[in-house]
Amino acid sequence: MSALPLNTPKKIGILGGTFDPPHVGHLKLATHFSRLLRLDALLLIPSGEPWQKGAGITPAEVRFKLTEAAGIDLARTFLYLKIATQVGIDRMEIDRAGPSYAIDTVKALRERFGANASLTWLMGADSLVALPSWNSWEKLSQYVNFAVATRPHHDLQDQISSEVRQFIEDHQVKNVAALENSTAGLIYIDDSLNVDLSSTELRDLLKSSSRSAIASEQIPTHTLEIITNLGLYQ
Repeated sequence: MSALPLNTPKKIGILGGTFDPPHVGHLKLATHFSRLLRLDALLLIPSGEPWQKGAGITPAEVRFKLTEAAGIDLARTFLYLKIATQVGIDRMEIDRAGPSYAIDTVKALRERFGANASLTWLMGADSLVALPSWNSWEKLSQYVNFAVATRPHHDLQDQISSEVRQFIEDHQVKNVAALENSTAGLIYIDDSLNVDLSSTELRDLLKSSSRSAIASEQIPTHTLEIITNLGLYQ
């Protein structure tokens, strides 16, 4: 990823995840918020040791290759749509020993980009619901904003805990432009993006007799090519 101009306020989007495998839902979320927030850069950060996922996770180096491949398709999408956001695939969680905690990642990114950068963690509503299970989750907003995409057929209000509800009440903004002008501490919930893909469901489909039904509408083209060539998820 090329260096950002020093005189440009840095607006950095962060999309973390197991990416096992990366799918089109990840790319649609990244595209939507990159355009909406006018991000200077977007970092895809595959987790090294996704401590909440249990056993059976694809090795980190393989998931990194899959994410790199997805980044190629994402960069081409940005080029086609004239979105100026730079795409980077970051190894920090893979190279860091021990369980992958978002709090460690946001601290490192804040140190890297400085106190004046606007850092926004991008996530789906399912991640927002699960936020209290994250390590030191209540400290994350000291380092980043949050941009959350709701999912169809998921009633967010029915699923969130009282802790998350209070967090939203304390930090939510209705105007997305507020995130551009804030370094951290805000949450914006967007209900205009209807993506309902799941890595778990796609893995199950890849392991089934319906494997041939997987198409580029679900998994990015370059990622799917690597999955096929390496015989993954069989």
